[in-house]
Amino acid sequence: MASFRSLLRQVLHLEESPQRTALAFAVGAAIAFCPLYGFHMVLVGICSWAFRLNFVALLAGAFINNPWTLVPVLGATYWIGAVILGRSDRPSFDWNDLGFRAIYEQVMPYAVPFAVGGMVLSLVAAIVSYPLALYFITKHRQQTSARQVEPLPPADPLR
Repeated sequence: MASFRSLLRQVLHLEESPQRTALAFAVGAAIAFCPLYGFHMVLVGICSWAFRLNFVALLAGAFINNPWTLVPVLGATYWIGAVILGRSDRPSFDWNDLGFRAIYEQVMPYAVPFAVGGMVLSLVAAIVSYPLALYFITKHRQQTSARQVEPLPPADPLR
């Protein structure tokens, strides 16, 4: 059985390049804005397995969209899609009829702008997050290696 340390190294891909870790984070950021709500964790697992990307970095990128950011992300997703498609109507919801069919009929007119906005935001998130993640990962690794190379202070001469 593998030791905990070797399992941790496998999960974190500690030996992989900063470029590959930044790529995993960027793919996770793209997943965060993907309009397939409810399937983000499934997408993280599939991308981690299929492309052998760092699961933790993918997960960190996907967690850009979390319960605290959900409402602004949903609003921005619809707004960007509506602007791209030239739609000026604002979503409205009739709370009097909450049956499945009524909800479906009220939501469907906004599905296309939502999907378009989600895809655009996914692409932008990936493009912006890759260089930022690469910069911070490279900087962190340089600082970590510099700390490990620093010489120890001299022994106490009074002993």
